[in-house]
Amino acid sequence: MGQTGRQMRQRTVKTMKAGTNTKQGKAYVEPTRGARLRYWFDGTMARGTSALVGWLAVVTVVLILVFTVFVTITGLEPGQGNAKDGFFGRLLTTFFHTLDPGTVAGDSGTWRFLITMLVLTVAGLFIVSALIGVIATGIDDKLAELRRGRSLVIEKDHTVILGWSDSVFAIVRELSIANESRKKPAVVILAEQDKVEMEDAIREKVDDLHGTRVVCRTGSALDIGDLALTNHGLARSIIVLSPGGDDPDSEVIKTLLALTHEGSGPHIVAEIQDPQNLEAARLVGGDRTVIVDKRETIARLIVQTSRQSGAAAVYTELFDFDGDEIYFHSDASLAGSSYATAVAAYESASVIGLVSPEGMVQLNPPMDTVIAGSELVVVAEDDSVLTGAARTSAPVDESRINTADVLAEATSKILLLGWNERAATVVRELDEYAQTGSTLEILTELGTPDVPELTNLTATVQHGRTSDRATLDRFEISTYDQVIVLCYSDELSVQRADSKTLVTLLHLREIVGDRTKGERPSVVSEMLDDRNRALAQVAHVDDVIVSDEILSLILSQLSENERLEAVFQDLLDADGAEIYLRPARDYVLPGEPVTYATVVAAAARRGETALGYRVSAESDDPAAGFGVYVNPAKSARFSVEPADRVVVLAED
Repeated sequence: MGQTGRQMRQRTVKTMKAGTNTKQGKAYVEPTRGARLRYWFDGTMARGTSALVGWLAVVTVVLILVFTVFVTITGLEPGQGNAKDGFFGRLLTTFFHTLDPGTVAGDSGTWRFLITMLVLTVAGLFIVSALIGVIATGIDDKLAELRRGRSLVIEKDHTVILGWSDSVFAIVRELSIANESRKKPAVVILAEQDKVEMEDAIREKVDDLHGTRVVCRTGSALDIGDLALTNHGLARSIIVLSPGGDDPDSEVIKTLLALTHEGSGPHIVAEIQDPQNLEAARLVGGDRTVIVDKRETIARLIVQTSRQSGAAAVYTELFDFDGDEIYFHSDASLAGSSYATAVAAYESASVIGLVSPEGMVQLNPPMDTVIAGSELVVVAEDDSVLTGAARTSAPVDESRINTADVLAEATSKILLLGWNERAATVVRELDEYAQTGSTLEILTELGTPDVPELTNLTATVQHGRTSDRATLDRFEISTYDQVIVLCYSDELSVQRADSKTLVTLLHLREIVGDRTKGERPSVVSEMLDDRNRALAQVAHVDDVIVSDEILSLILSQLSENERLEAVFQDLLDADGAEIYLRPARDYVLPGEPVTYATVVAAAARRGETALGYRVSAESDDPAAGFGVYVNPAKSARFSVEPADRVVVLAED
């Protein structure tokens, strides 16, 4: 055995070149030339399809040359009729035999020539078969690479969306409407989902892209290499969505770091879940970034809509790109005029505020404010309408303007059903608007209510099943002014939370019966999934706020124009000007139809800016926008019914 082992070691040494070099005190053996050659060959083969095709091409050329030389040296010639003169003629014949197996069937000549060509053809069959296999494999690999979404996006002036959630569909839909006037618009989405699955979901959820191309890529927004796939440096804007999970804000902040580490670039819009992380996000994002506080925004919208039926339709009209939107407009002809003059100036546009030369936005400023170098904040159907906007000639009927004093707002009685992370903000906002002496009763099945310190409201908390009829019957629902139903989004999945909310709404509908809106409480519900909105309308709910839907509209608007941040902040904040839907009879006297210009003048005399009106007879019809008409023409006429409302911007 010892001798055999020695012999084996000797044979092994013969295959290697013995060396005396040492490294870190250990001897090693130099690889042979053959080993180096095999290592080099393996490296070239690992380069993929192009390397394999290259090697097959080399083998084919060598095979053709060898057989051409062999035929030339041996003097083998084909039979009469298929002879080709000279070396290059033989080279061409050999080439045909290598790549076309059918060529050998037409050969004539000696047996030695036929056998030689047959051997060449068989060798060529192996090469062609290998080539087909390599090409097929390469195509499969390329398709798999495209499916993975790892190729660089060659776009410019596009919108980049980082992350994936239900908000994506509304954002893509809104951006496609905004991009209708652009040339070759594109939206690029980078998320960790499968590329094909994302594209299929968008095709399923977004019916019409209005010519906008949606390009999906798979990757992490936290990875700078993956982020580069979106070509975000040449984008028009970037939207950073808040992901799911226990700590979504940290991922948003890390994404902002990845986007801003190079300094300049397109402006960024990002959403933050927890208000405590706002300062950190703003510090990282810098001047390029607009941060949207998701919790505060949704809570404020819930409060605004709970106080007045139809407010959700007004906000939706202002926030989406379909219909009328908010624009900034300069009009030198109004320089030196008062704000009251500007409010009544245009036939098809509504002035709602001013932007000072320093860039400060003020909605519904005092009517005697002089326009000096200020831009106008305008609601219009499209920015093209503002170019050469026509002045109105609609008459104002002074005799129809109601000059009587408006009664002061009374105390309110509010019922809050459910609790989630937004509830504390909802309660705090309700306190801002409530009159001293108002009451708030909270009933929740899940969660532990943490009621903030209140000034105007007196709050009580009870625990019970909000979706149980017997529990709700203990409350005299008809005695409340407002009923707000929140989802248990902290404790339950989206569909389970919405299901509980729907059951609660159905019980409320049965309790209040068929009372008219003036005789029953205003019922506002929060939904998590937009598909459940239509189901909620069956319960005759005054307004439904879909969290992701309304926030998607805001993100889309801000991605197109970051200057709107100050406008939206003023609209949703309890301080400053807010949207109110007030009785039309407080502005114009009932009777014959009046022009909308008369309503605008009546609101201006109360220090308010008119935005539109709501027809009560259409308030239950979704197809009619729930009766809400934002920015009607000044010459439009409407009759004043007892339940009709005027949409105004006012301080309180």
